Amino acid sequence: MVAVIIGHSYGGKSLASKASTGSIRVQRQMPAGLKAVMQSSRGLQELFIRIEGIPIEAVARQIEDL
Repeated sequence: MVAVIIGHSYGGKSLASKASTGSIRVQRQMPAGLKAVMQSSRGLQELFIRIEGIPIEAVARQIEDL
């Protein structure tokens, strides 16, 4: 992993009714990394996880297993 880029924040939104703060859901794989959202105490936070030198699919599986 090279970097995590923080995107827009959406207050009042939720991943799911049982999602706890810090839960991450991968939305899609892109050539340079992963688009994801994280549940925060105030709503959803967009993330872009920049990846180099590691298979993107492996990183996505590890995130989903958290």
